[in-house]
Amino acid sequence: MKNLLTLVFVIAFLNIYTNVKAQESNTILDFNNPIYDRAEDQLRSTDTIPDFRSKKNKLKLTGIIYQSDGVTPANDVILFIEQPNENGEFDLRNTGEDRYVFHRSWIKTDADGRYTFYTFVPGGDRRYNQLQQIFPVIKAPSSEEYVVESFLFDEDPLLTKTCRKRMTKKGDPTRILKLKTEDGIFVAERNITLKPNGTLAKI
Repeated sequence: MKNLLTLVFVIAFLNIYTNVKAQESNTILDFNNPIYDRAEDQLRSTDTIPDFRSKKNKLKLTGIIYQSDGVTPANDVILFIEQPNENGEFDLRNTGEDRYVFHRSWIKTDADGRYTFYTFVPGGDRRYNQLQQIFPVIKAPSSEEYVVESFLFDEDPLLTKTCRKRMTKKGDPTRILKLKTEDGIFVAERNITLKPNGTLAKI
């Protein structure tokens, strides 16, 4: 009887321990994600991607990140982007043993939820029929980071009518950036709304 009680106690303890560990694992952040490669206290609401000044098709990418109500601006949200160069190829660099995409940038939204990136229009790798894309990751305070659907470009010749129809039915067509020109550079606006649990909602 004593051995049976001991066994029950051990099983109960292991179950509690496993549940606690499972809950803890749900809150563990992936610090290998490049969004953490720059200290948060260095982030501002505006950032410039490397080589911006030398690029032909300069782009000002701006917008507002909202709380889940779609109305209240979300401040202190980190938004990270990385992208290929004008040829659609990722410029990979090394720092020690770490490898990273050279054309990348970080912001943290201001009190109005606003952000601005100064970057450039990426190319699409035509060898593999790759669309022109910017790849974002977002992290709200006290939440895990999340991959956001890539930003696309309205003038991309590979973004066919079929792609657009499919996106309208099953995706989010607002992820397609429509460019306008201001002061000699392209400008695009991209607003984001967060779900209550920190995952990404309608973009």
